[in-house]
Order: sequence, then structure tokens, then C-alpha cells
Amino acid sequence: MMLNNILKEAATVAIAGHIRPDGDCVGSCMGLYQYLTENEPDRQVDVYLGEIPDAYRYLLPEGVIRHQVLADTKYDLFICLDCADKERLGFAGTVFDQAKRTWCIDHHISNRKFADENLVKPDASSTSELVYRILDRKKVSKRTAELLYLGIVHDTGVFQYSCAGPATFRAAAELLEKGIDAPSIIQNTYYEKTYAQNQIMGRALLESIVFMDGACIAAYVTKKIMDFYGVSPKDLDGIVSQLRVTKDVEVAVFMYETEASVYKVSLRSKEKIDVSRIAAYFGGGGHVRAAGFTLAGTPHDVLNNLSKQIEHQMKGDQENPTGDNT
Repeated sequence: MMLNNILKEAATVAIAGHIRPDGDCVGSCMGLYQYLTENEPDRQVDVYLGEIPDAYRYLLPEGVIRHQVLADTKYDLFICLDCADKERLGFAGTVFDQAKRTWCIDHHISNRKFADENLVKPDASSTSELVYRILDRKKVSKRTAELLYLGIVHDTGVFQYSCAGPATFRAAAELLEKGIDAPSIIQNTYYEKTYAQNQIMGRALLESIVFMDGACIAAYVTKKIMDFYGVSPKDLDGIVSQLRVTKDVEVAVFMYETEASVYKVSLRSKEKIDVSRIAAYFGGGGHVRAAGFTLAGTPHDVLNNLSKQIEHQMKGDQENPTGDNT
């Protein structure tokens, strides 16, 4: 599948990703936008995304991203990127509903294939890698390469997660050949933190707990604590990944309060636990090693419910150590 097959006769194109856009969402959406504006100048292309993390802004053209929908906005084609279901499009869902044709390009195993046409590859490292695969690589500019590299870097944890296979490294190498400054992208968008971000991460780590005989680690922050440090949800990136690298831990859990007694839960695992199954059980979704959901209750309520699902998988592994499901 190549991009020309997706575009067909579309004179107007809308691009959107999931709510609370992360590196892969921003990279894939803006990378595709950049490619289209450079190589398809006769098409009108608009991008709809929520608030963008500050760390990514230096890579983005100013004034391009639309944060609201004008009345009676209709497009020939809507391309949904890095989004597993229509509800996670947020405000851009109305644009999706009014488009003549819809496409979804995604790598979430929980994707519901909700568009008219769907390109869903759960084995891909990122949606940015999938976007790169459908482009004419000779026409990929340095600016487009920077954005797609951003997405790949973030969804692979700088190439440390198991989702980064040989095809991912080949794609990254080809993007590097476009002359991008990879070290700066990694440092500025992935590792660099503000003082407030370091403070809230430090507090989360300090107050974390281990459970299930040390196989799991969890931390949470309330809305009150977030207000005290002057941080928002976009400032909490990286906490669950830091919890995950704890020695002997299989599953890491990080929660933050979105409203009174409602928590956004992020899950990460190393080798044994399929957290996408757990997230799906609670109405969420994601990947085998990275997933999330929202649940009402106290942090202890959430952990009690999670523990049952994690234990269920662990017992399954013990009873069937070969992983043979036949």
C-alpha cells in the first residue's frame, strides 16, 4: 500500500491523531502533513491535534495545527493516525464523521478498524514507521525525516523496546541519511526535563510501592499534587518508563488523577505480561508492552483490580510455561 492509493482523487485532506498526542502521534501526523505540503501542493491539507508537548514544538511549523473544528468543515479524505478507536480522536471526531472517505493507519493491537479503510500493523514499532513505509522515500525531505524520526524514537523508547525490529532500524538509518540531527531530537524531546518535571518524577519514584512479591511497581499522583508542582498531564511523560526499568519488576503502573477519584492508568511490561489485554479488560487499549485505560476509584482500588488481572496472566504462564495455547 502506497500513499497515492490512499489519496486517490482527494482535493481536501484532514489529518488527526489521538487525544493527548505523544511523540509518535505528533511525528506521524506532522510528518505526513510535511510530506504532503511539499509534494502535493494542489491538495488542501489540515491537521487537527490537541495540545502539543512543549518539547516537540521546535520541530513544528507555526500556526499549522488546528485545535478546534469550524462549523460545516468537510473533507474528501480523513486520515486518522496512531488512534485505535474513534472516541480517542476527541474533538476531531466530528471531522471524521463528515468526511467523504476515511482511512486509519495505526499499530495498536487494540485497533477496532473503525475507518472505511484500515492499515493496521501491530508488529510495527510505531505509526511513524508505517507512514514512512507508504511514502516515496526519494521525496522525503529532511524536515519530514525529523518528524518521522521523532515518532519512532518515542514509541521505541530510543530503540530499547522489543517492538524495534530490523525494519525499524533500517527505516531509522534511511531517515538519518536525510541529514537530520538525531542526537538533538533524542535529547531535546525524550530525555530533557524541566525542573518541575524532575520534581514530580522524583516524588512519584520516592512514593512508589512494589507488590506481588516485587513483580510489580506502582506510583500515582493526585490532582492536588500536580497543582502543587504546577504540572499538567503532558509533564508526566517518562515516569512509567522509569518505573519499568526497576530491577526484577515485570509490570510498571503509573496513575494520575484527571478528576475527583478518576485515574488515567499507564501500564508497561518487560517480557511476560500482555498489558494490552489488561487495558482492554478495563475499556482501554494499546500494545502488548505498553497500554493504558481510565478507571474510577481510589489508587488502591485500581491496584486491587489490576492485581487480579496480572495474577491471572502470571498463573497462566506458570501452568503453561511453553506458551502453547493449543
